[in-house]
Amino acid sequence: MELLQIRCLLLTIFAASIGGTFQYGFNLTIINAPTTFIQNFINETWTERYGMQLESWVITLLWSFIVAAFSIGGLVGALITGPMAIRFGRRNLMLLSNVFIFVGALIMGLSRTAKSFEMILIGRFFTGINAGVGMNINPLYLGESAPKEIRGMVALSFAPFTAAGIVLGQTVGIKEILGSEELWPLLLASCAVPALIQLITLPWCPESPRYLLIDRGNENLCVKALNRLRGDVDLTTEMGELLEEQTALRGQSAKGLWDLFQDRSVRWQLIITLVLGSAIQLCGNDIIYFYAVYVFRAAGIPNEKIQYVTIGTGCCEFITAVTSNLFIDRIGRRVLLMGGYSLMVGFGILFTISLTLQNKISWMPYMSMICIFASILSFGIGPAGVTGIIPMEIFDQTARPAAYMINGSLLWINLIVVGMTFPFIIEGLGSFCYVPFICLSFVAALFIGIFLPETKGKTFLEISKEFHKRNFNGISEL
Repeated sequence: MELLQIRCLLLTIFAASIGGTFQYGFNLTIINAPTTFIQNFINETWTERYGMQLESWVITLLWSFIVAAFSIGGLVGALITGPMAIRFGRRNLMLLSNVFIFVGALIMGLSRTAKSFEMILIGRFFTGINAGVGMNINPLYLGESAPKEIRGMVALSFAPFTAAGIVLGQTVGIKEILGSEELWPLLLASCAVPALIQLITLPWCPESPRYLLIDRGNENLCVKALNRLRGDVDLTTEMGELLEEQTALRGQSAKGLWDLFQDRSVRWQLIITLVLGSAIQLCGNDIIYFYAVYVFRAAGIPNEKIQYVTIGTGCCEFITAVTSNLFIDRIGRRVLLMGGYSLMVGFGILFTISLTLQNKISWMPYMSMICIFASILSFGIGPAGVTGIIPMEIFDQTARPAAYMINGSLLWINLIVVGMTFPFIIEGLGSFCYVPFICLSFVAALFIGIFLPETKGKTFLEISKEFHKRNFNGISEL
């Protein structure tokens, strides 16, 4: 690859991801450190307004609403991504979505000055909308802009940025940086910085060439975008493939959600998206994050040190995300997904055993710690990132935005469901609370092994023909 091509691809990856999936990881974790301070702020604000203190369960309930507002906003963002990606384009939608971040950051940053905890809830909702858009449009834009030989690596590059956002959110949340009682409003408002960086860098990157040619029908702009992305190389072969794809889709308009459910030609693509989009949350990885504090405390780590140890969990996902990114175009999507879920099953079983014996064997809490890190590493190998690029590869240009609406909605809906039900699962199953997630991870690995075809190194048209044959019982012609 020529130096100019590498530079442009790296700029495109950075500019798209710093304001895309990075924001999801960052906003997911910055809320953890100031939990106690915000709960105290809720109680103080209520007391000042009404002359009475809130009961602890009411404070917990209001705090739960603040946490859940991010996921609800994410669901809204996922639902609006499809039509907006068609109307404004992939790059322009990412730029526009920063409006939600700036509004949310401003509201949260002024919440203590205005003595309004409701402003935190509203701000989290707006940041959630931005995260919902970013989680969908980021892999879509990168996948459509990448050459097929390294499409997996380029599209999957959003995953290391997600993990980097998690790590940075955990890091800036420590008390020595922004996690103090005086600075927590600034911590919540710090999400405006990545948005500002994207607004400065992303306009230098071209729009998705596929969007320009197939959705907008502008061949000249498509060629210009490819020239900026590829540098001074022969585009004859790639343009030929794009024009062939355009011809195959001629006369078809962009599909909506209901169109996908009615269209037999995307039946298997839809089934795969429904399963993978649900499994990424139902596998229990976010529950591992939730349970980490308990395990670290049981292992004898002082409470004031746990926030530093938890940074290691984010680092684990970052390391495997980078590793997966380097090997996806060699190993393939199917192996990474199936291997990741299979390893999660194994370490989940060990985790359950260690939880059961935690109070009986002195060194068992350390085994639980090892299982936590190992499970997060397994999740980062495949499910964390590869799940996000599968809809981009298995759906054609007309169905891709709607497919990401479904994939993104499932992520946020299941995040809400798991978050709401897990306390009851703990109460009912105790040390066996992770067993349902082990079973679901096993089902996901089995499904992937049987039904998910490998897409490594194939053009979008080749993948469409393969699914067409499967959906119409062996008829391979489009």
